[in-house]
Amino acid sequence: MARISLDHLRHAYTPGLAEAGIYALREVDHVFEDGGAYALLGPSGCGKTTLLNIMSGLLTPSEGHVRFDETDVTMLSPEARNIAQVFQFPVIYDTMTVAENLAFPLKNRRVPKDEIQRRVADMLGRLGMTQKGKRKARGLTADEKQKISLGRGLIRSDVAAILFDEPLTVIDPHMKWQLRSELKALHKEFAMTMVYVTHDQTEALTFADKVVVMYEGEVVQIGTPEELFERPQHTFVGYFIGSPGMNVLPCALESGEAVVSGQRLRLPAHFGPAGGQMAQGRRIELGIRPEFVSLVPRGEGLPVTIERVEDVGSEKIVRARLGDLPVSAIVKEDASLPAEADIAFAPHALNLYSDSRLVDTTPGAARATASGRTA
Repeated sequence: MARISLDHLRHAYTPGLAEAGIYALREVDHVFEDGGAYALLGPSGCGKTTLLNIMSGLLTPSEGHVRFDETDVTMLSPEARNIAQVFQFPVIYDTMTVAENLAFPLKNRRVPKDEIQRRVADMLGRLGMTQKGKRKARGLTADEKQKISLGRGLIRSDVAAILFDEPLTVIDPHMKWQLRSELKALHKEFAMTMVYVTHDQTEALTFADKVVVMYEGEVVQIGTPEELFERPQHTFVGYFIGSPGMNVLPCALESGEAVVSGQRLRLPAHFGPAGGQMAQGRRIELGIRPEFVSLVPRGEGLPVTIERVEDVGSEKIVRARLGDLPVSAIVKEDASLPAEADIAFAPHALNLYSDSRLVDTTPGAARATASGRTA
């Protein structure tokens, strides 16, 4: 396995776009540690597959370098990088049997026959396809073919990294859960360096130790699932992670208060003077997850109009409107809802954003920003 370093990568798909400053992938400077399990998460078109293909060697970046350990592999082919890549749709040999497909990459590397047989039998068992090992791949279903693709990527023990490009798209929901669990078990067992592209937050958060969230060609946050949920560094992360996503409320700051849709909200003490000093003259927003929004009797919070309640079994999602702003709250299934309600925010869960970026409200941050030393 390898430590993968991305050194000031940028990519545009034509020289003309590069000259115009239009990049599909903005500058990425990051290290994927040896043996780590990572997910590249974001919506379609955000640059995650572009980044994966640069790592694999299918694309050469317009700028920057890719290093496996200390070796610069930027100009090397995928074969020379010794990686395994599993694509969104199955790529297999229809005229071969299931077992022959799994054995193919091992035969190409002259692995001893006994070792090939052992690994193929083990992988067939992991994929639940032992009874189909001698069947031709041509007659299999799409999800069975994709399982073969996954197995072929995982069967080698000598690869520098295994890269997955939305590999479970054609897999049925129950099998997705099973294969994600198998990938996690294999990662834990063999400490393989794995990078997994997906637009599905459930896949990313259940597979990866670290999630790389991308938006409009840029990496906006890298963190554990807990960090992404509790402390989104960008409003997009707050919106994209969670169901429903974080409430993002435009506001103005005045004398230690946030003015939201004409209503005044006292900011927590730990914000101190940071809010006004850091965010002056910019687009300011408050962020709070629905889990930390509560409904209280009228007069005890900010007045809202409840528009609908969605019962999702273990809890209810309350959709309300604060002035002209939509706000969501999550309450217990048996919670009583007042006819006329206010909402209250848990102070510790409030985040302040300036131009979509999280404002650091720790002590001393305001002084640093005022002097221009932090963003």
